[in-house]
Amino acid sequence: MVELGVFLGLMGVAAAWLVRTLLRRGKRRTENADGLLIEVARTAQASSDRSSYNSNAVHNSITHGTGYRP
Repeated sequence: MVELGVFLGLMGVAAAWLVRTLLRRGKRRTENADGLLIEVARTAQASSDRSSYNSNAVHNSITHGTGYRP
């Protein structure tokens, strides 16, 4: 029973430490918006890739071959 109490106590301490770390991280401000600009560019590229390489675009392309469909 003591082991269970120690285990739960350690889990509680770990959870409190993680909450404190996350709360401290949220208060920091960034110096510039480079990370945000990179994320916007990557999101736009991913959207473009999803529309360019979807199933219809890949399997119905002229360069696909003879047009055989199993």
